Amino acid sequence: MTTYIFVLLMIIIFLLVALLLRRPTVDISALREDNARLRERLAERLGALSQNAIELKNISSDIANFKNILMGNKQARGTFGERQLEDLVADIMPPESYAFQCVMPSGVRPDCVIRLPYPPGDMVIDSKFPLESYNRMMADLNDGMSRKQFELDVRKHIDAIGEKYIIAGQTAESAMMFIASESIFETVHREFPSLIEYAARKKVFIVSPSTLWATLNTIRAVLSDIKIKRVAAQIRKELDMLLTDLSRLSDRATNVQRHFAQAVADIDMVQTSIGKIAPRAEKLRDMDFGED
Repeated sequence: MTTYIFVLLMIIIFLLVALLLRRPTVDISALREDNARLRERLAERLGALSQNAIELKNISSDIANFKNILMGNKQARGTFGERQLEDLVADIMPPESYAFQCVMPSGVRPDCVIRLPYPPGDMVIDSKFPLESYNRMMADLNDGMSRKQFELDVRKHIDAIGEKYIIAGQTAESAMMFIASESIFETVHREFPSLIEYAARKKVFIVSPSTLWATLNTIRAVLSDIKIKRVAAQIRKELDMLLTDLSRLSDRATNVQRHFAQAVADIDMVQTSIGKIAPRAEKLRDMDFGED
């Protein structure tokens, strides 16, 4: 019995040794390389996350500055609206067709003037807007007083644009009020249709960046057409002058030809006279005058 147990133990030990010999050996160097690559990838991921965090911080700062412009002091907000207007006009219109902050004959200084031949004349674009009233209204949509005050402030601004920038005999019969925010522009058209009608009666057209872009492109096309017609008229005038000069040159060439033909006829007559005189001279030379 003891022998059987001993043999069984030997068999088990043999099998365990065989199993241990069959297990793959661990490559320490490969593990170290994998660990190094893993650390490099982790460092790259951490670097990218750090850069993203910096960009998010910058974006948050930009958003805060933008909010400060739109909601903060009036001067900064006005500068933002003027800058947006200037960029839009400069991107579309030719340089000679607009001016910023120029002094008009009446002494006022509009934000932008679109130069148009008279009629219709120069058209003014104003970039100011009563945003404080709008913000108070949006803060409490159920406040009827703030809504009425906003409408009143916009009407006053429309009146000011019409009085200052629409001058008979000097400017166009209409002007534009630029709203730098598409959402505010949409709110005014949706919630205050009476303001749009009032502005139309005062010949002050309310525009947003997108509608101003379309308007300026139309004006540019009209200016190009006027320029083409002006050049065509100048070309026609020059052509008429050229035809007059050609007619005069033709008359003078005819006169020269007539004089030349007369000169040829005179030369022929001279040649005829010479032909008659030469034989007589020969006869006179051959005559005998009795000289020794």
